[in-house]
Amino acid sequence: MLLITRRVGEKIMVGDDVVVHVMEIVGNTVRVGIQAPRSTPVYREEIWHAVREENRAAADAAPVELPSPTKA
Repeated sequence: MLLITRRVGEKIMVGDDVVVHVMEIVGNTVRVGIQAPRSTPVYREEIWHAVREENRAAADAAPVELPSPTKA
């Protein structure tokens, strides 16, 4: 883990195309803005865990049998 000290208005570059903006610091809360390509998903950690669990559940589900097509 990289630990960096930043002030409001400063940025952190992640790779070539992701920028983390320090927007506001109030007490022990930091607001950040994340600028990333649309192809790069950005989630809060708790949402990422929920999405991952849903994906795992869907992958483990038994396939549903589709009815055979009828001839008209």
